[in-house]
Amino acid sequence: MNLTNTEYKKYVKKHAVPSPVIKDTVKAFAAGGTICAFGQVLQYFYLWLGMEKEIAPVMVSVTLILVSVVMTGLGFYDSVARHSGAGTLVPITGFANAVVSPAIDNKAEGLVLGIGAKLFSVAGPVILFGTLSSVVYGVFYYVLKAFKV
Repeated sequence: MNLTNTEYKKYVKKHAVPSPVIKDTVKAFAAGGTICAFGQVLQYFYLWLGMEKEIAPVMVSVTLILVSVVMTGLGFYDSVARHSGAGTLVPITGFANAVVSPAIDNKAEGLVLGIGAKLFSVAGPVILFGTLSSVVYGVFYYVLKAFKV
C-alpha cells in the first residue's frame, strides 16, 4: 500500500474514532478539582490539629505525594487516570506517579539498577532543567536589579 501524505491523512481521518472533548474536559476538571479540594480539606485538618500556618501546606504536599505513590504502587492510580485523564496530572500527584511508575515497572532488575536507577528517569531531567532555569532566572533578576531596570 503506497499512499501519499494527503491520502494517508484522509485514510486516518476516516478511520479515527473522534474524541469526546467536552466529556473528557468535564471529567478532567472534576478529577483535578477533587484532588485540589481534598488538598484544601487536608490543610484545614492539619490546621485544626494545631499545625502552624507555614507547616500545614507542606504536610498537604507530603500527604498528596504519599497517597499518589501508594495508589501507584497498588495499581489504582492508573485506572483512575484512565477515566479522568489530565485531571490526575495535578502537578504534585501526577509528578509523584510519573516518578514511581518506572521504578515499579523495573523492580525485577533489583534495588539499585531497577528501582534506584529508574526512580530518577523522570525526576532527573525535571530537577536538572528546573535548577538550570532557576539559575538563569536568578542571573537575569540580579542583572536587572543591579542596573535598576
